[in-house]
Amino acid sequence: MTEARPDWPQIAENFRHNPLAPGLYIVATPIGNLGDMTLRALHVLSTADCVLCEDKRVSTRLFSAYGLKATPQTYNDHNAATVRPQILGRLDKGDVIAIISDAGTPLVSDPGYKLVRMALDRGHRVYPVPGASALMAGLMGAGLATDRFTFAGFPPNRGPARRAFFEGLAARAETLIFFEAARRLGAMLADLVEVFGDREAAIGRELTKRYEEFRRAPLSELRAGLEAAPPKGECVLLVAGKPQEKEKSSAYDGLLHNALGKTSVRAAVDAVVLVTGARRREVYQRALEITGADEAQDET
Repeated sequence: MTEARPDWPQIAENFRHNPLAPGLYIVATPIGNLGDMTLRALHVLSTADCVLCEDKRVSTRLFSAYGLKATPQTYNDHNAATVRPQILGRLDKGDVIAIISDAGTPLVSDPGYKLVRMALDRGHRVYPVPGASALMAGLMGAGLATDRFTFAGFPPNRGPARRAFFEGLAARAETLIFFEAARRLGAMLADLVEVFGDREAAIGRELTKRYEEFRRAPLSELRAGLEAAPPKGECVLLVAGKPQEKEKSSAYDGLLHNALGKTSVRAAVDAVVLVTGARRREVYQRALEITGADEAQDET
């Protein structure tokens, strides 16, 4: 992690005089670069009555970097069933409870979902405090379509279960995002090539850190590259969705023709996308074909 800015401790101290409403705060923390800590996250962590974390060793280093005084309490898959009733009891008394993960946004492949559900069922407020996310950082830097995407989390470890998992996603047209440990990435890529074919993909590692890296290539090339230079740590893998055949445009051609006869290209495209859920870029390109436009203009 990079060094924290020296004025953060004073900023955090000032927050102590601005009380928070009771409830459960889901607080995102940096995934590597400490500059990604938000002022609101500092406010919550410096004033909460209790901060839940996955690993005290990780959280203590983070708190030390910002001069935060709170003592974190462990909350993870091993002790959640025991600790959860205690936390709910504190919420009942009006405490401010914050939960963080070792890095990034809590609840995304991390503990906390059951606590959130139970807190809501008991009538408590749950406050999301957004910030760094490996999922979103990977999507931002991959160079794949961002208009629609599905986060599929960690795939199963074993080959047969992993391939069955991928088969359930193979027909999806949107960008698919996975988390995986580097040591299993080669086997995962081999299964993806077998099930998906050789689609465009990207691997993101060390995101926001000094040695941040993106590898962008077809799945087969990424797999070959791993053999020459295997990555370390956890990785974000993004895979392009299944290519959609042009014949499928006929499913909305009638609507598009009708709309184009009444309004502008942009308005017609908006109407067809709203009704059919089709990809905007595909509908826009089809509208240009129908109207005989010479060239498409990038609307993004």
